[in-house]
Amino acid sequence: MKKREFLKTGSVLAIGSLVAPMVSSCKDTGTANPIADVSTISALASPFALPELPYAPEALEPYIDTETMNIHHGKHHAGYVNNLNKALEGHEWSGADLKTILQSLEGKPEHTAIRNNGGGHFNHSLFWKVMTPGGGQAPSGRLADAINATFTSFEGFKEVFSKAAATRFGSGWAWLSVSPEGKLSVSSTPNQDNPLMKNIAEAPGTPILGIDVWEHAYYLKYQNRRAEYIDSFFSLINWGAVAANLDGVEG
Repeated sequence: MKKREFLKTGSVLAIGSLVAPMVSSCKDTGTANPIADVSTISALASPFALPELPYAPEALEPYIDTETMNIHHGKHHAGYVNNLNKALEGHEWSGADLKTILQSLEGKPEHTAIRNNGGGHFNHSLFWKVMTPGGGQAPSGRLADAINATFTSFEGFKEVFSKAAATRFGSGWAWLSVSPEGKLSVSSTPNQDNPLMKNIAEAPGTPILGIDVWEHAYYLKYQNRRAEYIDSFFSLINWGAVAANLDGVEG
């Protein structure tokens, strides 16, 4: 991957930032998830299929309970996949890769089913892969350098990311993304939108880390304690997978 220069954050959240150093394509030294990174997810083409979890449903205990994982993956994600395939039947985007579909979306009523279900499929495919049993160690290497320079420190990043997740009204996601200009940024999106939807998202880019803050992602265990769920998510992050996602960003 070409060297990137991460300048001050393009986050939609107000926070002071520093100019980041050039970032090379060196892999993070954390434990990388052996299955597809964000570039591979983006390249998937219809008809789409539900990906297997990269770990057992109970593997993320005690932070995410088994019942939530079974319902979230086997019901919610499966539903997005099935409905996306139905929405694409006979459509001009049938057979297109997921990234092309998401980047082609506009806020048109006729795009709603593909927007909701295409976003749901991409978002969840990424979500499973950026978590791992025994995760949560701080990022290292060039990824850590970029985070520290952009957000002052890892704790600074955690504060901004947590705020984006906690303050997303209703259902949605919070993201760590790379903008088209090569800037590292934090943002949030409603429903199943994501930064790849360049004609829709307030902060377009390529997401490399995301957290689902729909109530179905946490309510069985945490009820209305979204902040507690967000804090627990940091005990699961697979920073090696996030680094691999960064390496898969084009540009």
